[in-house]
Amino acid sequence: MATNQDSAGMLREEILAEARRESEEILNRARQEAEEVLATAAAAGDKVREEQLDRARAEAARRKDLILSTVPVEAGRMRVARVESLLESIHEEARQRLLAHDGFEYREAVITLAVLAATQMAGDAFVMKVSEADRTLLGDGLAEEITHRVGRPALSVTVSYEPDVTGGGVIVESAEAHQVWDNRLLKRLERMWPELRRHIAVQVSFVPKTESGGNKQ
Repeated sequence: MATNQDSAGMLREEILAEARRESEEILNRARQEAEEVLATAAAAGDKVREEQLDRARAEAARRKDLILSTVPVEAGRMRVARVESLLESIHEEARQRLLAHDGFEYREAVITLAVLAATQMAGDAFVMKVSEADRTLLGDGLAEEITHRVGRPALSVTVSYEPDVTGGGVIVESAEAHQVWDNRLLKRLERMWPELRRHIAVQVSFVPKTESGGNKQ
């Protein structure tokens, strides 16, 4: 017959065994729940990552389309800038060659510019102002040559060498200075440059050929 002590021992063992079973079940449930939470979190993370990737792909496509749409505009802008740079270099080279009297006979150019101005101005008495620095280049007989070229018997031409006249060419004034025609080389280039610029651009296919106005003298 079991004693009270034996009964107490058995009860204690049963209680401990039950506690171990319950503990094991609790641990198993906790482990299972943790695995389910982790799996859910991983699935959610994959979904979030996929959504982020989709947004990133859409943004990349949008930016690509935007960039592609600006390519023609940017290419046009760069072409215009390049054309302007080339035209400016041509303009500067023309200035330097005029100042250096490169490629033409300077005295003949001055006579031609003086005659051109005198034939388009009213009156018969003119002062031709040229640079003092050009006195040697122009030599003697300049007034007579201009008068002869204009071909008006009553014409009176006086050549005045001026230290402040620069840029080559000639400034033609009527005797009373009521009329002034600045036909210096650089001034003439500036007046003619818009049309020359257009002509150069057309010839080298920078711009399409269209009807253009007459040359400015």
